[in-house]
Amino acid sequence: MVKVSTYFAMSLGAFLFWQSMDKVHVWIALRQDEKKERLEKEAEIRRVREELLREQASQKDSLA
Repeated sequence: MVKVSTYFAMSLGAFLFWQSMDKVHVWIALRQDEKKERLEKEAEIRRVREELLREQASQKDSLA
């Protein structure tokens, strides 16, 4: 009887462990996706800002 209950407890413990690890992996993947999206947005903002500065500089040069 002790062997059966020990086996059941170990199986339950392993199941709970793998479920928690699955949740951790999902959480890490979501964090990485959010970070990637944020970096892409920042790069796009930087690119648009540089384009606007170039346009303003070319307009100043053409007026002068």
